[in-house]
Amino acid sequence: VSELSDNPVYQKGLALIAKSDCLTCHKVDEPLTGPTYRDVANKYGAMPDTIIRHLAGKIISGGNGEWGEVFMTPHPGVSVEDAEAMVKYILLLKK
Repeated sequence: VSELSDNPVYQKGLALIAKSDCLTCHKVDEPLTGPTYRDVANKYGAMPDTIIRHLAGKIISGGNGEWGEVFMTPHPGVSVEDAEAMVKYILLLKK
């Protein structure tokens, strides 16, 4: 984990998530309303880089169906750049 915590991509994404409402529904390893970040990383982490833009779009627009019927609240105030930084952080959590 220390090599992760020194990674600037990790640090930026973690900081953005910490100041958002993401942790209301998501945790790294503990299931809440939405999937764990680790589950998201394990599902999408081996996919091409285009998945980053797709998942960033999900953060901004919201949606459901990927992980069941629970609706993810849209976050239209999050920039594409910040949403992509959040996704990159989450994908670093892949086991």
